[in-house]
Amino acid sequence: MATTDLKLEACGTLPRPGPVGRLIRLLFGAMCLYYVAGLWAVRGDFITSEGAIRPLLWNGIVIGLVLVSYVVNIGFSRSWKKWPAAVSAAALAGMALVGYIQADKYETPLLAHTVHIWELYIFSQLGLAFVVAALIGTPGCEMRTFHHLYSLITGKPTKEHHCPIGPLGPVDRWEASSTADDPKS
Repeated sequence: MATTDLKLEACGTLPRPGPVGRLIRLLFGAMCLYYVAGLWAVRGDFITSEGAIRPLLWNGIVIGLVLVSYVVNIGFSRSWKKWPAAVSAAALAGMALVGYIQADKYETPLLAHTVHIWELYIFSQLGLAFVVAALIGTPGCEMRTFHHLYSLITGKPTKEHHCPIGPLGPVDRWEASSTADDPKS
């Protein structure tokens, strides 16, 4: 079971991703940034002619709630467990309730703007982290990419974090073991 606990490792503990791990990171980053581009394209036009929030905004809610704790905790070196997800869910529900009180419906421009800003933050940070991780070969979780980049620029070591969810951890371990077994390396 994936945990949002912050378990930082010493610099150099985790294997750097190989070509497959980097390609997967690049693809995930491209998918996140493609979604962000879609969010930018609809800015200001959040409500359909039928008065509903555009489906594009709803598409990122569940995955955003799953990922927000990892993005915040690992990205900012915080150990807030599932609080970022709980606070996000409460804020979104609160905006829906305010909209319902004001307009007698949940799908209001207030909720749409809140969802839009929240998703822009999560998927922009995640997408950029994936792309930079692919380019510089960040070991472990892509949310440590900006820390790793700082380390490369300044020469000051920063801590690493295992990938808590998704295929990246197993792929990195597989690539590291296959490289260690290869007599040419």
